[in-house]
Amino acid sequence: MTSGAGPTTVFGSGHGRRRFIGALTGVAAAGAVSAAAGCATPTAAERERPERAHRDTASSAAHRPRRERQLFLGTYTSQEGGGGGIGLATYDDVTGRITGTGTLTGVPDPSYLALHPSGRTLYAVNERAKGGVTAVALSPSGDHEVLGTRDTGGAGPCHLSVHPGGRWLLSANYSSGSVAVHPVEASGALGERTDLVEHSAPPPGPGQQGPHAHQISTAPDGRHVLAVDLGNDTVYTYRLDEKAGTLSRVSHVTVRPGAGPRHLTFHPSGRFAYLANEVDDTVVVCGYDPATGRLTPGEPQATGSGEGTNYPAQIVVTREGRFAFLANRGHNSIARYAIERGGARLRLLDTVSVDGDFPRQLALSPSGRLLFTANQKSHSVSVFQVDERTGDLRLTGKPFKAPIAVCALPL
Repeated sequence: MTSGAGPTTVFGSGHGRRRFIGALTGVAAAGAVSAAAGCATPTAAERERPERAHRDTASSAAHRPRRERQLFLGTYTSQEGGGGGIGLATYDDVTGRITGTGTLTGVPDPSYLALHPSGRTLYAVNERAKGGVTAVALSPSGDHEVLGTRDTGGAGPCHLSVHPGGRWLLSANYSSGSVAVHPVEASGALGERTDLVEHSAPPPGPGQQGPHAHQISTAPDGRHVLAVDLGNDTVYTYRLDEKAGTLSRVSHVTVRPGAGPRHLTFHPSGRFAYLANEVDDTVVVCGYDPATGRLTPGEPQATGSGEGTNYPAQIVVTREGRFAFLANRGHNSIARYAIERGGARLRLLDTVSVDGDFPRQLALSPSGRLLFTANQKSHSVSVFQVDERTGDLRLTGKPFKAPIAVCALPL
């Protein structure tokens, strides 16, 4: 496979086929200017001052947060109006301003993205009938290289994550209801699949034709892997054999019939998790036992969507564990929750418009200052500044246009 920059056509304002901006972002350099005062010969102390000032300035610059950071965007390449691959952009970590820088081609239907713990490799699902996962070597210069694709053994993979040890990639095949494991080589490339587990039991929930694995990720304890299946209303807990790359089921919990669980996010304490249910438009607080990997769901709660049709997508938690944000597709909002009782309770505060249509995915920046929403039907990415003290969200400006934006990954 090959990689390269896509066409340099600037985004339009309509909803036809678009491409990411291919122009490179300029970098401004600032120089220091010094001046001598008077004609007298400087003393030793005076001669030392400029050097000390230079050292202090250099030290200050070294500790100053880097404002311009990388952003990767997932899309569908096979759909009308979709992108040409993984969208490349940068964002200002203070203002939230996004600047498109091109497209990484050679990656079909990269609808979900994940980063290796080393920060050197990006992984993407290929959400197609014959599912795949692709590895991309990242370069500081932006000359990223597609390392290759491996078969997931299933259809329609829609989520993937890297095990914290960095040696295994986990993926969820939505259409065929299975989860897969691939080894990660030293280069970041993927080896042949080591395991494939099908969710054959319990039976599908109301209105479902079969299992639909929607997410697979590792619990904070690092010992258990949890897979969320929308089709049979179940969350499975596995243990990963880190030598063989195989999954063994430890337990499973089935939520109420027809809930359609889609996405699970843990509280920083590792003792509670929050489950977004797509079909019945609810969110559930779950207790979690790190010793056994067992999940205990509580009562379903409202998403703030009211009486209209709504499909909750993804929930994220602020790094200090005080607030949670839920993407509401249909209501086109972010539900804000206060997290109370050490993570055991969610209290709905309000909802905030995403200024877009169908927010498929949410992502907090590593600094925690920004929240991104990938708005699938409006072909856009919205950015909010996050007040970590109050949980307030403030839209930073007009959404950034991106073709069928279904995933935003800020680094």
